[in-house]
Amino acid sequence: MFQGAAALSLDAKGRLAIPSRHRDALTVMSSGQLVITAHPHRCLLVYPVPAWEPIRDKVLAAPSLEARSALLKRLLVGFARDEEMDAAGRVLIAPELRQFAQLDKQVWLVGQGNHFELWSDAGWQKQQEEMLAQGADLLPPGLETLSL
Repeated sequence: MFQGAAALSLDAKGRLAIPSRHRDALTVMSSGQLVITAHPHRCLLVYPVPAWEPIRDKVLAAPSLEARSALLKRLLVGFARDEEMDAAGRVLIAPELRQFAQLDKQVWLVGQGNHFELWSDAGWQKQQEEMLAQGADLLPPGLETLSL
């Protein structure tokens, strides 16, 4: 279970050092094999391979001639890159993915249960502002009775 947000920096080669608290779990789950792809909100998704494969299969099973399905396939599968953590726990973020998510040096790695989101600093700050602006309307249908 990946949770929490971490402010991190990409190195000069575009590599991200995965926080040590997550490295062991990623090594156990997927031998450090990750899939990184684009998300419609202009962040990146970082999945251990076993968590990504059922999502990929479901997306690929959708009809190719249906316009929204085709767009989703192009985004999620078209941008998907297989990457491997190196011995230092770093993973390369490909230039096209960095460009898509507008990633500079400062980034945010945000745990989302079975995967991570990777945000630019500006994108993450915008998400925070949008969340706070929701106020009492933040809870979506089905979560109205959530007690925190």
